[in-house]
Amino acid sequence: HLRHWSMPSAQPVGQPVPADGRLPEQALAGLGERPLGIYVHVPFCRVRCGYCDFNTYTVPELGGHGATVDTYADAALAELRLAREVLAGGREVLAAGSAGRHSGAGKAPQVSTVFFGGGTPTMLPPLDLVKVLDGIREQFGLDHDAEVTTEANPDTITPEVAERLAAGGFTRVSLGMQSAVPHVLATLERTHDPANVRSAVEAVRAAGLQVSLDLIYGTPGESLENWRTSLEAVLELEPDHVSAYALVVEDGTKLAAQVRRGTVQMPDDDDEADKYELAERVLGGAGYGWYEISNWSRAAEGRCRHNESYWRGADWWGVGPGAHSHVGGVRWWNVKHPAPYAERLASGASPGAGREVLTAEQQHDEEVLLGIRLAEGLDLGLVEGPGRLAVAGLVADGLLDGRAAVRGRAVLTVRGRLLADTVVHRLLSG
Repeated sequence: HLRHWSMPSAQPVGQPVPADGRLPEQALAGLGERPLGIYVHVPFCRVRCGYCDFNTYTVPELGGHGATVDTYADAALAELRLAREVLAGGREVLAAGSAGRHSGAGKAPQVSTVFFGGGTPTMLPPLDLVKVLDGIREQFGLDHDAEVTTEANPDTITPEVAERLAAGGFTRVSLGMQSAVPHVLATLERTHDPANVRSAVEAVRAAGLQVSLDLIYGTPGESLENWRTSLEAVLELEPDHVSAYALVVEDGTKLAAQVRRGTVQMPDDDDEADKYELAERVLGGAGYGWYEISNWSRAAEGRCRHNESYWRGADWWGVGPGAHSHVGGVRWWNVKHPAPYAERLASGASPGAGREVLTAEQQHDEEVLLGIRLAEGLDLGLVEGPGRLAVAGLVADGLLDGRAAVRGRAVLTVRGRLLADTVVHRLLSG
């Protein structure tokens, strides 16, 4: 199944995070040798969409407490200062590595990608978004070619907003288009005017920023022709990058309740498969190559390097309520609600709610799970025992490309992309 790379509302249970947020020494080993990304979760939305399971809040829900729209930037800056202190704990490692990108005791590694997600990051004034980006620049430094992205609702992007983002150092805007069909947007409870997508794209492009468009398919009531309409609308806008995710009905959402009551009917797996295959034909035929199961770009420079870092197991620090982080095989997550998040930071404590130290086996399994999603495929040298014996069967079943397998790489076919979970299971267990 194809899923949005999301931040679900249910948090795992893990080990406690130290009050100062410090990481185990082994997690800091090699820090700076891998790319470092910063993810900034902005948990605010004007309304809550019926399908959304992300950690988001409307202004009335917060009631003016904790990290609100007005105070969020300062809370994020406080976490960035904590992040620098924690990651600078690897100063001995950094200072000893003369061949590394970074040098000097007490310095955290520079940041290569930044991604503002949500929620709707552009509910914050553009100057606040730039203020947080300036904090990242001050605490860590940005690579000269750093990729800096913000997600945005099309209705929140004007020429002035786009120009301020560009002047502040942003390089990409990812617009939540979702669909070009009004009744599909209504079912998703998306509030933007479809006509505003074009004006938002034009504003972003005029400011010199790259444009990405996000789509969702498999909405109840969406026909194959509706989906084709959305894909053709995307091509007319000529973005640099396109994401297309299958709708997932998450427990606890309004949409899940509607499905249980029978007031909306979810499409079946065959419908989603048909829509994915149509996306591949339409986008591929227009020169957009897939580089990850749910992502296409016109050229290599159009890819989202920040998301690629997730799939390649790089380091990233997640800023904000409920944000997840990963550094050197340690994964942790912040408290969900903006009020305790802000309170902890104000007292000088880490907002971390829990963490886990991945075993070597878990890290290997994740490398297979994530690496197989990429168009370049997975080095079959990472596949062991029964999984290696399963490769021939996966090729025979049309899930892996046979020529690539001969060259030592596991590369998904279109059918394999639809059944990626099955491929991973067989590669890991035979």
